[in-house]
Amino acid sequence: MNNQRVYLGALICLGVLYFMMGFVTVLNDTLVPYFKQGFHLNYAQSSLVQFYFYLTYGFVSIPAGKMLMRIGYKKGMIIGFLLASVGAMLFFPSAMLHEYHLFLCALFVVAIGIVLLQVSANPYITVLGTPETAAARLTLIQGIGSLGTTLAPLFGAHFILSKIEGAVDSSQALVIPYLMIAFVLLLIALVIWKLRLPDAQIDGGRIKLSLVDTLQRYPRLRFGVLALFLYVGAEVAIGTFLTNYTADRLGMSESSANYFVSYYWGGMLIGRLAGACYLRYVKVAKLLMVLSGLAFVAVLFSIATAGLWSVLLLVFCGFCNSVMFASIFSLSIEGMGENTGQASGILSTAITGGAILTYAQGSLKDGLGWEVAFIIPALCYLGIFIYARFAYKFLSK
Repeated sequence: MNNQRVYLGALICLGVLYFMMGFVTVLNDTLVPYFKQGFHLNYAQSSLVQFYFYLTYGFVSIPAGKMLMRIGYKKGMIIGFLLASVGAMLFFPSAMLHEYHLFLCALFVVAIGIVLLQVSANPYITVLGTPETAAARLTLIQGIGSLGTTLAPLFGAHFILSKIEGAVDSSQALVIPYLMIAFVLLLIALVIWKLRLPDAQIDGGRIKLSLVDTLQRYPRLRFGVLALFLYVGAEVAIGTFLTNYTADRLGMSESSANYFVSYYWGGMLIGRLAGACYLRYVKVAKLLMVLSGLAFVAVLFSIATAGLWSVLLLVFCGFCNSVMFASIFSLSIEGMGENTGQASGILSTAITGGAILTYAQGSLKDGLGWEVAFIIPALCYLGIFIYARFAYKFLSK
């Protein structure tokens, strides 16, 4: 009974972790149109919010994975929450000075904390049970995180974008929301510090492979890094520009259009909660192939149509995205044993796709319009479809 309480405490802890991780990350989708208006930016410049946030994964993930092997999952999560809290606090001086580059620096610090949380939590979830149900567990906890991603656009629309008209000469609308976030993150760090979590420490006494040897030995991991790069790029690119895309297509204000971002992430919430059940009974790679194919078609039809349907087709991609991360992640690290921590760090570097591909899409929008810009997420889904077909046919044997 005592072990069950400890296990339940771990699941609750991970649920709260993913909720806040999702909430803080997706709130960036609100910052992009806010900064675009407040600092008179083009789409490429405003997408630097996502560029610097997700680029952090490229610098921090592998060192974080190595650090995780030394300090364990619990300490990694505590440090992650503390750093994210400090970054949120830095929004106060950035707003007082109304300097875009200071906000980018603050987001970089927040992102370092989020990376540590991601690298710590993902493998922790997979080792808390059997490998066969790892994707289902990760999807369930990510489903709770999707509640945060669904609520973040609503929070941003009410507290931030509703004040967008006064954002030209001031960033005051960001102070209270981010100080609230900083306080909550700090409180969670203190709670986790006091909480007893199940011991799932990585065995530091066994010989582990180097970075190069790890990639050479595990083809699952090599292809998984590329697939995850494409997935995060598509997910973030759609979420980042959906507000402006909707406002242009439907002729409405950014604050009203931002609700469609909530529907986008809400679709992911529904898909993940459902996926936590059906992933136990279906082949992960086959499901990934079906969903990526549907998302590819949805994006193509979105840019080929106009009006509400063009927006709803992109919103539907949120549902298609629901189990992609968990599926790719679990397929990539299966059977890696003591190298799981390092593999998690390597895979997390692929999240830089959210930086590079989002910036590329913003640049295409500035020069060629929405129709050409959204070719990028369409190609990403096509690449994931090819990966899933390969994984299902060869890697599952």
